[in-house]
Amino acid sequence: MTDRRLWSYKEIAAHIGVQTDTVRSYRKHGLLPAPDLTEGGKPYWFADTIRAWVARRPGNRSRRGSTD
Repeated sequence: MTDRRLWSYKEIAAHIGVQTDTVRSYRKHGLLPAPDLTEGGKPYWFADTIRAWVARRPGNRSRRGSTD
């Protein structure tokens, strides 16, 4: 089953356990995948996009058992 919920910086930050500004910095430095949608100038990602990114990023924290 796919998870097509849209996440903002806030939801991504909560999922990986960092501050919202850290996620913004990841995007600024090209470390975050391209947004799946931009609405009103704000980027959004599908939950599945972020989960896949977390699974493949160095030092991933997916082992902490989050099931958001």
